Order: sequence, then C-alpha cells, then structure tokens
Amino acid sequence: MSSRLPITKTPKCYVGGAFIRSESGRVYPLNDSSGAFFANIPQCTRKDLRNAVEAAAKAGPGWAKRSAYNRGQVIYRLAEMIEARSSEMIDAITLHGASKANAQKEVAATVDRLIHYAGWTDKYEQLLGNVNPVASPHFNFTVTEPAGIIGVLAPEEIPLLALVSLIAPAIACGNTVVALASTSQSYPSIVLGEMLATSDLPGGVVNLLTGLRSELVPTFATHTHSRAISGVADAAERKQIKLAAADSVKRVHLIKAEEAHDWFADSAQGLYDIRNLVEFKTTWHPIGA
Repeated sequence: MSSRLPITKTPKCYVGGAFIRSESGRVYPLNDSSGAFFANIPQCTRKDLRNAVEAAAKAGPGWAKRSAYNRGQVIYRLAEMIEARSSEMIDAITLHGASKANAQKEVAATVDRLIHYAGWTDKYEQLLGNVNPVASPHFNFTVTEPAGIIGVLAPEEIPLLALVSLIAPAIACGNTVVALASTSQSYPSIVLGEMLATSDLPGGVVNLLTGLRSELVPTFATHTHSRAISGVADAAERKQIKLAAADSVKRVHLIKAEEAHDWFADSAQGLYDIRNLVEFKTTWHPIGA
C-alpha cells in the first residue's frame, strides 16, 4: 500500500469575507514551540491594509443599520462557533508554546468576552445617551452613533483573547474593524478568521491581517478613512501613531506594550471600551412637534 502525502495547511488572512494571500506574495515562516517549521504566514502589505479598509467601508453602513438586538445575536453566534471548535483553537494556541491548561483558559475567556459584549449591544445606549435640560421649549437628546472603521493593533502575547477583546467592543456598537494580529503568535488569528467565515457576521465587518508591525502600523495611523485606532503599542509606535493620526483627527486609544496588562481581568471589558469607539450626536426637537 502506497503511503499518502500529507496535505499541509495554507494559512490565509480574512478580508472582506474572503481568504486572501498577501498581494505581494510574501510570507514569513511560523515555527511551532519546538522550533520546527509549521507554515508560511502571509506578510501583508500597505496595499492589503488599504484593501481591508475598503472592505470595511463597504460593510459599515449595513452593519450599523442592523438593530442592536441583531448585532448581539450575531456576536453570540460567533461565541458559539468558538465554543464548538474550542479544541481546534486550543491546538492553535498551544502551537506557540502555551500549556494546554492555559490555552483552555484563554479560549474559555474569549467565549465569555464575546458573550459579555453581545449582552451590551442593546443596553449601552441607555447609559451613554442622555436627555439634556435646555432653557427653551425643546427636547434635547444626546445619542450615540458608530464611529466607523476602527484600526486594531493586537499585542504579541495572549493572541486570541487580546485580539477579540479589542474587536468585540468595536463591532458591538456598529463599527467595522481592520485588525493586525500578533506577528509571533499569528496562528490563532488565522483560525479565528475561519470561524468568522462560518458565523453570521457579514463579510467585511471584521478583517484580519498578519504581517510586520513596522510595515503596517504607519499606514494604520495615516489612513484617513479609519476613525480610530485601538490596541497595544510600544513607546515609539505610540508617538508615531499620535502624530500621524492628528492629521485626520483620528481617535487613539492605546495600551502601553511595556506595561503588564491582564486581559483576563474584569477591567479588560465593559461599557467604557464601547464608549471610546462611538460618536455622540445632539439633536433638538420642539416640544409638541
């Protein structure tokens, strides 16, 4: 009986609801925890990032118009998908050297985080919106609106939970996301993209890229169509992002990479993470109109 050749996996990024290779054709090797070669990961370029922003822009209006309740259902469905395929995701995390126990903890926390934000979708407006007292015969309301396209910069560690913790509050309030995954621990983001493709989340709402931060962070900061950048950055990156983001009046919410951050803590989730990614609009209505 002849031996069968193994069918190796070709990791691809998830952009616009499709799986893509980098337009440049470049890749970088990903080794497992023992140092053995595992796969070639797409090394995305600035062109890939611009394509991802275009996909997010196309998906944005439809996602923002969905009811808050429906967005919650979709995010809950994504949590179901990760829960159902948790063993596959655990293997993806242990590939990078994490123990199975820690990988199980990270996957469970990721599912719980998505459930947390699924519950917020139809509630945050009641807490962030307001009826304002005015000295005229009008009702004055402050309401929230999605900011638009959010750039997400994931840290190198805790590759799944940290990435989802940054994406979930953005999409819960109707934004779309272009995210740069961990460079050194990129495989969980590849598997996450496969789960996004089989969830109810419309293509283009979440776009996942892999590659080198030194190449992509400057474009994240300067791209005028993105409305905010959220994530983790070192001191040099923070300076670069803040200076470049000022030209397009882009919101910047960054966690210092050089300081420890507990992604498992309750403080890593909540209403204020949503508040940072919405815009506030004030409307006037004559009393009796």
